[in-house]
Amino acid sequence: MGEIKRLSRANYDDVFALSQYAFQYRLSEEELEKKEQEADRHDIWGYYYDGELAGKLHIIPLEILIGGKHFSMGGISSVATWPEQRRSGIAKQLLHHALMKMKEQGQVVSYLHPFSVGFYRKYGWELTVTRRHDQIPIQQFKQGWDITGYVKREAFDYDVLNDIYTHYANKFQGMLIRDELWWKQRVLAEDKLHIIVAYNEVDEAEGYLIYTMQNNTFTVKELAYKNCNGKYLLYDFISNHDSMAQTVEWIVPESDLFPLLINDPFYQQLAKPYFMARIVDVESFLQQYIYTNYPQELLLSVEDEFVPENSATYKIVTKGGRALSVERLEYQKSAVHCSVQHLAAMFLGYKRPRELYEAELISGEQGEVNKLENMIPTGQTFLADFF
Repeated sequence: MGEIKRLSRANYDDVFALSQYAFQYRLSEEELEKKEQEADRHDIWGYYYDGELAGKLHIIPLEILIGGKHFSMGGISSVATWPEQRRSGIAKQLLHHALMKMKEQGQVVSYLHPFSVGFYRKYGWELTVTRRHDQIPIQQFKQGWDITGYVKREAFDYDVLNDIYTHYANKFQGMLIRDELWWKQRVLAEDKLHIIVAYNEVDEAEGYLIYTMQNNTFTVKELAYKNCNGKYLLYDFISNHDSMAQTVEWIVPESDLFPLLINDPFYQQLAKPYFMARIVDVESFLQQYIYTNYPQELLLSVEDEFVPENSATYKIVTKGGRALSVERLEYQKSAVHCSVQHLAAMFLGYKRPRELYEAELISGEQGEVNKLENMIPTGQTFLADFF
C-alpha cells in the first residue's frame, strides 16, 4: 500500500524530475530555479510506493471573482504519475486527498486545465471556460476609432496594471485575483514582452496591452480596459503596426464583440474549451454565492459521486442577492436535480439552467427550473491566466 505525503523543497529534485518526464520538457538551471520559486507557494502532495515518489499533484491557493465577490479557490496543476505506476488509481487518490485538504482550508472552488476532459469529469470537474482564438488581418483594425487621450510604452507597474485588470475582471465570472508575485512569475514571465498603457485626456489609465511583435504577427498576450475609450486607444495602437504586421492574433472571451465593431468581420474565430471547475464544498459555496436580487426559495438536489458528503437536497432561501439560509435536507423528489459538475457550469455562468434542462442534463419541474434560472445572475465566464 502507498501513502500520501506533503512535499517540501527537500523533495524538489524528485518533484521536477517527474514533471519533466511526464510533460516532456527539459529545464535549464535558471528555469528550474524559477519553477522552484513558483512551487514555494504551492501545496504539493506526493504518493509514495515502496519509499519512492510514484505520483504527485500541486494545489495553488488562489482567489477568484464570482459576482464581484472573492472566493477561495484551489488550483490543481502538475498532476503526474510515473508510467510504470499509471492506471493503478494513484491520480484518483491524490485528487480525493486534494479535495479534502481544500475543504479544510476553505477553498470552496477548484480549477484545473485538463489533459482529458472525460478523465476529470469522473471526479466532479466540468468545463466552465471556453475562449475564442482569433486571427485577424491587421487592416481590419483601421476603423477610425473615436478616441481621446494617448498610449504610452511603460515598464511593469503593479498598481497601474492590476487596477485596470481588476476592473476588467469584474466584468466576468471566475477571473483570478492577482498579487504582484503572480504578475511577475506568471503573467510577465515571457521574454520580449511589450507593455502599452492607454491614458485619457486627464492622464488616467484606462487600459493596457501586453504583446509581442515578430514574424509579421502582432500577438496580443493580454488586453484589458476600464471603458471603451481605453479599449479603442489600444485597437488604434494595434492598427498602427500595419507596415510591420499582416495578422493580429489574440485570445478573447467567447462572446467578444469585436466582429460588431469592424467593417469586415470575416476572419478566423475558433472557440476552444479551456479550464474546468469543481465545487469543493457545495453547502459552503451556496451560502457564499451572490444571487440575483429577486427573492427566491428553491430545493436543489446535488449528486456528487466522488465526494458523497456533498450529495444532498439543499433548501436555498435568498433575498437581496444573498442567501438568507441554506439548509441541508434529506432527498426531496420535488427538487431540481443536478450533478456537481453541472452545478459548477450553472453557478459560474458557463451554461444557463434552461439550456441544461432542455438538454436533459438537469431535471425537475419546469417551474422549479425557472426559479433556478431567476436565481443565477447572467455573466460570462472567462479566464486570462494559465497554471
